Amino acid sequence: MRVRYDRDTCIGMFQCVAEWDAFKKDEDAGKAVLEDGEEVEDGIFEREVPEDAELDAKFAARACPVDAIEIYDDDGEQVV
Repeated sequence: MRVRYDRDTCIGMFQCVAEWDAFKKDEDAGKAVLEDGEEVEDGIFEREVPEDAELDAKFAARACPVDAIEIYDDDGEQVV
């Protein structure tokens, strides 16, 4: 499972931070940071979701008010 995070879309509500500890607050920028995320496109970050964090990752994606977080299964299908 992979998470894809669009930092440019983020509005800094930090709902994801409350749901999954892979997201941290960057209060100076007013945006969340996906720890260990690799920038795959300008402002788009991805990383693997550990098996024990899959539920937290899904909650983080669902909690985002602007849909800046997407979750993909191992086949590349979007699940959240």
